[in-house]
Amino acid sequence: MLAFGVGGLLPAVVQEARTGEVLMLAWMDAEALARTLRTRRATYWSRSRGEYWVKGETSGHTQRVEAVRIDCDADTVLLSVAQTGPACHTGTATCFTGRELPLAPPDADEAPSADRAPASHAAASDDAAPEAAAEPAAPEEPA
Repeated sequence: MLAFGVGGLLPAVVQEARTGEVLMLAWMDAEALARTLRTRRATYWSRSRGEYWVKGETSGHTQRVEAVRIDCDADTVLLSVAQTGPACHTGTATCFTGRELPLAPPDADEAPSADRAPASHAAASDDAAPEAAAEPAAPEEPA
C-alpha cells in the first residue's frame, strides 16, 4: 500500500490540526508509522541518530496525532497534530518560521518556461526516488 523510498523511509509532513499550518517535515519507516497509529504520539525515525524518537519525549513539545493521511502516490504521509509548544528543535513555532527565501517581484519577466525542465532535471522523473544524499535534514529532538 505505501511506497517507502530510499532506506525504507517516507517523508512525514506535519501540520497543526486546528490551523492547517505546516509545522515540520520528518521521516518515518513502517515501524514509526505503526507506533504513531497505535499510540497517537508522533514517532519518527532519526536518520542522524539511527533510532526512533517520539516528538516531545525530552522537550515536552508533544504532538498528539489527530489524523494521518497518505498522498495520491502513497509515498508521503500527512500528520495532523495538536502541537504543544514550539514544533522546531530550535525553539521556533515551526521548522519554517523565519526561514523564507526571497522571491522575484511579481512582475519579473524572466520567468522560466513552464514546458521545459532545466538541463539538470532532464533525466529525472516525478516518480523517481530522490538520491539519499539529496534528502533534507530531518528535524531532530535535542539530545
